[in-house]
Amino acid sequence: MPERLLVKKAVASVLFLELAATACGHHKHRSLPSENASFAPRAKTANCHIENKLADRLCTPGAVFAGITVAKLCVKGYASSVRDVPEFEKKAVYKEYGITTHRPYQYEVDHLVSLELGGSNSIANLWPEAASPTPGYHQKDKVENYLHQQVCAGKIALAKAQQEEVTNWLAIYQQIKNN
Repeated sequence: MPERLLVKKAVASVLFLELAATACGHHKHRSLPSENASFAPRAKTANCHIENKLADRLCTPGAVFAGITVAKLCVKGYASSVRDVPEFEKKAVYKEYGITTHRPYQYEVDHLVSLELGGSNSIANLWPEAASPTPGYHQKDKVENYLHQQVCAGKIALAKAQQEEVTNWLAIYQQIKNN
């Protein structure tokens, strides 16, 4: 059985057990991921601009899956199991940011709050991130992995990591680059 399928089955099993525990009253405050936990309302859906390599916070305020926990995030394969941005949604993101054409790999529709930190696939959490000039989306991937490791190791609270990623991932990149 391919590893990816095993990981998806493992994550599905964890989520099923969480649901069963909630139904039995063992975890009254836990819920399955949903798209309804936005950091702020979207104030714009057009004329969005990337400034200093950061998403337009009026268009992309960030959003997380409701009820996400560190225990769920730190299961190997969690991010790939919840990654689901349909092509029509990617096209909508490009349109909001005024990108009408682009070369392959010039941009990536990226999650402002990374999936590794509980970010959702909601359009409120998506933006077109350029590959270059550096730092671009490849470097943000390093920030996402670093913050995920820090959260799973208990070195930083999940909410703080999410906030740092949303407000200025570039500062975190410079910090890990210089260490």
